[in-house]
Amino acid sequence: MKQSSNEVYLGEISGVFGVKGWVKVFSHTAPREKIVKYRTWLLNNGADQASLNAVKLLNGRRQGKGVVAQLQGVNDPDQAFKLIGKKIYIEKKQLPRLANGEYYWSDLEGLSVKTLNGVDLGQVSWLFETGNNHVLVVKGDRERYIPYVWDEVVVSVDLLASQMVVDWDAEF
Repeated sequence: MKQSSNEVYLGEISGVFGVKGWVKVFSHTAPREKIVKYRTWLLNNGADQASLNAVKLLNGRRQGKGVVAQLQGVNDPDQAFKLIGKKIYIEKKQLPRLANGEYYWSDLEGLSVKTLNGVDLGQVSWLFETGNNHVLVVKGDRERYIPYVWDEVVVSVDLLASQMVVDWDAEF
């Protein structure tokens, strides 16, 4: 299976846990353990980031500050070790539907960002959370950090046009 816009990146396998082949998972879901809600994961296949293999999640849970998981066909630490570094995706259709005007971060990544005056600021590269709000990292002529705050900063999002309009000073 090839990676496409129909897949969403959720995390990666970061280590081995125990003697029965469980893996440690670095999760980007909120809360972290939500990643084990998705029973079928798509793992990238080696160096080929575009090729994905489906694997069934048998069990998973929060373990301390992290997450651990048991995958079908992985029964010992040696097998689990071979999975370290593999990225975890799910099919986008597995995600819950959002209310109108709500977006997954993966929907916003890649959108072109323009100011109210039509100045092109670049594209959303990624987002991060600060505690108060989310922040868009926009890469264009330079890198900008723009708060993702509706009505105050973010004016509109048009997924069909792949564009976001922000009330932001292009010089900032």
